[in-house]
Amino acid sequence: MPNPLAYLMLAIWPIVTIALFRRMAPDRALILTVMVGYLFLPEPPAVFDLPLFPPFTKHNLPALTAFLYCLWRFGFTGSLLPQSLTGKVLLVAFVLSPILTVVNNAEPVFYGTYGLPALGIKDAIALPMQQFLMILPFLMARQFLTGGGSQRELLVALMWGGLVYSVLMLIEIRLSPQLNLWTYGYYQHFFGQSVRFGGYRPVVFLYHGLWVAFFTMTACVAAFALWRQDSESHNIKILGAAAYLTVILVLAKSLGALIFAVLLIPAVLLLTRLMQIKVAILIGLLAIGYPTLKGAGLIPEQRLLQQAASIDPDRAASLEFRFDNENTLMERASIKPFFGWGSWGRNHILDPVSGIILTVTDGRWIIAIGTYGWIGFLAEFGLLVLPLVLLWREAVLAREEKVSPFIAPLSLMLAINVFDMIPNATITPLTWLLAGMLTGYAEALKSERLKRGNSHALGWQSVM
Repeated sequence: MPNPLAYLMLAIWPIVTIALFRRMAPDRALILTVMVGYLFLPEPPAVFDLPLFPPFTKHNLPALTAFLYCLWRFGFTGSLLPQSLTGKVLLVAFVLSPILTVVNNAEPVFYGTYGLPALGIKDAIALPMQQFLMILPFLMARQFLTGGGSQRELLVALMWGGLVYSVLMLIEIRLSPQLNLWTYGYYQHFFGQSVRFGGYRPVVFLYHGLWVAFFTMTACVAAFALWRQDSESHNIKILGAAAYLTVILVLAKSLGALIFAVLLIPAVLLLTRLMQIKVAILIGLLAIGYPTLKGAGLIPEQRLLQQAASIDPDRAASLEFRFDNENTLMERASIKPFFGWGSWGRNHILDPVSGIILTVTDGRWIIAIGTYGWIGFLAEFGLLVLPLVLLWREAVLAREEKVSPFIAPLSLMLAINVFDMIPNATITPLTWLLAGMLTGYAEALKSERLKRGNSHALGWQSVM
């Protein structure tokens, strides 16, 4: 169980957040409070679980504090909702569709002598509130991180965050994942999953070693992007930092994150801004398309298993386990396809004798579909992919050089994060922060384009 220090860290973080906003510009303060909180605060079960409220964790407490402080100190310009009609619909559906999930789950679920409760009024209040807390980084970033300077700030923060975290990662690579146990009094996942290739996969203060490797990959890509795109960073020090982070990524022992780096680093270094955005859109659409293909039975599972077995029998067994669970959970989700089963683990299969959950939800997509149905899945993934489409439209309509050079690598990071949500549930506050930043920047580009169009029209009228 978490020790007192774990709860103390959560309790003082609102004070840290306010101090950051009082001493720094809003964009830098927002980036730091969300990113540092994500990296160093304790994972659940270290939470503040108040009556009638969803649990307050490191994933929502920093953004909630920033939201309330900025609302009091600065106010918000314009609507909190995205400008586009599609964005408005997706955001409203994401936050409020759980109410319909509750309405559609007014009956208990039984497995033999074990049962799960029906959803009621408390859930109708708590679930939308939970969704709102989850998306707060998106709303905040759309307000405060729309300028090119903010985009550079995020890339720099990711690079330095990776460099600082690498020291802790090297400790755990050598001694095994123990820092969370030593600091907060508990181990946050199964220790056996940290043993890889005759060594250890670092976990530090995140949920799983895969989360650490993915963050390291984004830090590595951020360093390469700064070296290529930023004149102040085009030097041997930044290139050395990028090379060092690449070595750390290899030592993190995550094949998926390493493959993503092999894909993204050449794209950042060699492709134009517009081409990078196009690649990002393709990756994002593939992520959204996978559940659809899965539901239609169009994923060649047996062929994939055979190919995996030819490379590594253990990886093939892991993939087969994943496919079996996905198929079982998809069948379960098909009973309530539109709004899902809701909370309390009702989307799972339980053993009728012991009451133990028999199914495993690895990918974020199957969690979203099982919990909130296809409506919830499309709302969540749509909000993450929509900014890529909006940016592509504005980059095409405007001259490419008018688009910030930092937007393209950030688009690739967001897209690959969405794609990683197929095998893993790696949706984090940084995911929403990045999506909100790109959405706000796309809206700013559109506003500038419309102003230029109106100015040209007025100029022609004055000539006439």
